[in-house]
Amino acid sequence: MDVNAILIALAVIGGVGLFVGIFLGIGGIIFKVEVDEKEEAVLAALPGNNCGGCGFAGCGGLAAAIAKGEAPVNQCPVGGEAVAKEIASIMGTEAGETERMVAFVACKGHTEDVTLDYEYSGVEDCRMLSFVPNGGPKSCNYGCLGYGTCASVCPFDAIHVEDGVAKVDREKCKACGKCVAVCPKNLISLIPYKAKYTVACSNHEKGPVTMKQCKTGCIGCSLCVKNCANDAVSVDTFNATIDYEKCKNCGACAEKCPKKVIDKMYE
Repeated sequence: MDVNAILIALAVIGGVGLFVGIFLGIGGIIFKVEVDEKEEAVLAALPGNNCGGCGFAGCGGLAAAIAKGEAPVNQCPVGGEAVAKEIASIMGTEAGETERMVAFVACKGHTEDVTLDYEYSGVEDCRMLSFVPNGGPKSCNYGCLGYGTCASVCPFDAIHVEDGVAKVDREKCKACGKCVAVCPKNLISLIPYKAKYTVACSNHEKGPVTMKQCKTGCIGCSLCVKNCANDAVSVDTFNATIDYEKCKNCGACAEKCPKKVIDKMYE
């Protein structure tokens, strides 16, 4: 065996390795990406759900925006007040007031309450029913379809279909808005967690039509409006709406509602 050949080979390999190491080291210095320490700290403070409820592409996008001053420190709906305060401390600012929101499904047309135009047998995805007659088997075109597409996209297991209608668990809901975006009937909205009374109907047909379609639909009678001392209830196109900024949670509207459409959310 030629010892010289072996030594030459080792020298060549060592030289190549040394060259590559030096090249990579220089390249790392030249192409080094500066890391924003505040951005990294904000990202670590965020819950990491990447739900998109903040309006950015995941927690990384929000962290970058907050670090640049392009988003408020309380932008994360999942983290709530606690996370907002932690991020505010990192950014050296005040968190401000953060109102907790929850998703709400404006329908209470359960299976035994609604009229069906036909029996549906097909893909159980609410989004697909826009391709079937009347937008679904229920006579009410404004009602919950009950196939749980909203539940399937909820990352917090906060929505379940109960007796044909989606229902939100207020304690689990983080107000990420995914259910709001996916509902083809636009029945789901984000409302204040503190809201005690809600109008559980989205039907805008005249009273006689609504009564034929659903036993628990709003008929636009305006008794809720007349009995609200705070001017917090209004009726627009035969459907009642509560202004949560004005509502004092007195319950007069719910008490006078003849169809019991206005629900009490908690005691």
